[in-house]
Amino acid sequence: MTVSKVYVSVVHRKVYAYPDESPWEFEINANQEIIPVFDKLFDQLNVVEIKDFWRSHIPIKLYHHDKENDQYDIRMKKVYALIHEFCNPESRSFIEQLPYFQERRMEFVE
Repeated sequence: MTVSKVYVSVVHRKVYAYPDESPWEFEINANQEIIPVFDKLFDQLNVVEIKDFWRSHIPIKLYHHDKENDQYDIRMKKVYALIHEFCNPESRSFIEQLPYFQERRMEFVE
């Protein structure tokens, strides 16, 4: 497993191999097996966002009772958790300050 430096843009939902390809927000060091995970999460975000768009045209359905919104939030949390796992300390500190970030540690009970 080769670890390489890649650049993640949450805004553009892309992973770049080179820093000058496009604007990016996070630099991570990860193996090549992680890149498809980002791509899959970004694809899922796009699908959920399209469903949200169509849902927005139904005036009777309240925003805060919508499952698609929860799905979007879950995917975004996964993206940031993945970035948190492989990023530098400065970015890790920033992500830990986000209001929805909760670091979970597994406790083993014997």
